[in-house]
Amino acid sequence: MIHSKKALLITGGAGFIGSNFVAYMIDKYPDYQIINIDKLTYAGNLENLSGLENYPNYEFIQGDIADQNLIESIFAMYDVWGVVHFAAESHVDRSIEDATAFIHTNIVGTQVLLQTAKMDWERKGELAQRRFHHISTDEVYGSLGEKGMFNEKTPYDPRNPYSASKAGANMLVKSFGYTYGMNIVITSSSNNYGPRQHEEKLIPTVIFNALSGNSIPIYGDGRNVRDWLFVMDHCKAIDLIFHQGCTGEVYNIGGGNEKMNIEVVRTICSILDELESERLAEINKNSFTELISFTKDRLGHDRRYAVDDSKLRQELGWSAEEELKSGLIKTVEWYVKRWKSLAKNH
Repeated sequence: MIHSKKALLITGGAGFIGSNFVAYMIDKYPDYQIINIDKLTYAGNLENLSGLENYPNYEFIQGDIADQNLIESIFAMYDVWGVVHFAAESHVDRSIEDATAFIHTNIVGTQVLLQTAKMDWERKGELAQRRFHHISTDEVYGSLGEKGMFNEKTPYDPRNPYSASKAGANMLVKSFGYTYGMNIVITSSSNNYGPRQHEEKLIPTVIFNALSGNSIPIYGDGRNVRDWLFVMDHCKAIDLIFHQGCTGEVYNIGGGNEKMNIEVVRTICSILDELESERLAEINKNSFTELISFTKDRLGHDRRYAVDDSKLRQELGWSAEEELKSGLIKTVEWYVKRWKSLAKNH
């Protein structure tokens, strides 16, 4: 049975950015059938999607994007007119320990999705109309010095297995556009932050360790610079580019919030000092900043990332709405609630 409603296939929609995007799209586009496929690895969490199962235009499928039979069955069951491809192994430290899963999901999985979409859309005579939107990362560009920014023409220079696998996936997506005339678009964003991010990432790690009274570990000297993008600003940019971006183009999405890691950590600690003064007294500290410690730097740790997103601003009129301080306050509040909930259940 083929469902008649226009179906948008979102991969990796139980992860951090994907789950925020799924929730955003379901509300904004009730006429779309939203199909969310996620393998539910350690980084995927159905709690991120709680409440969405009640929407009539939403369906969740647990599965591996590298499973060709499964992907083909989804395209056979639904009239998939667009793919927004988030699904990826994304943690640099894990890729340094073992790159196998990164090659499987980020490269093989992307190839399976591309091949299946191409065949289905060719058969329907709409290869140039239906869109494949690949979500990438600014890490494919490598590392910057103190000045300059990555733009869409910056050559790829990945420095770890994760970013190498994403660069490889980007090249595959581009090749399907060039070779077959497939309607592809690629977006690369700077560092995302906000609710629903996995606890292994920097900001959740800082919040959870602080509230637990544990050491807050900072790699190296803490002066590595990242540009921070609030996740909902990212979701709005993806929506805009998916619907209005030019075929075959790459768009960078930046937050315009370049900060050293140590600055971000200290800001989080100051927000926690205000919100959780009672907890501060319980762990016998004057400020959560007293928990900060510096650890051995990560292998191949890129010094600075920053993206030039003027193409997106000028061509499609997008701009980030959330300022870093207000976005961090929203993020800290969300994680404080989550930490208290987890603490109560243990």
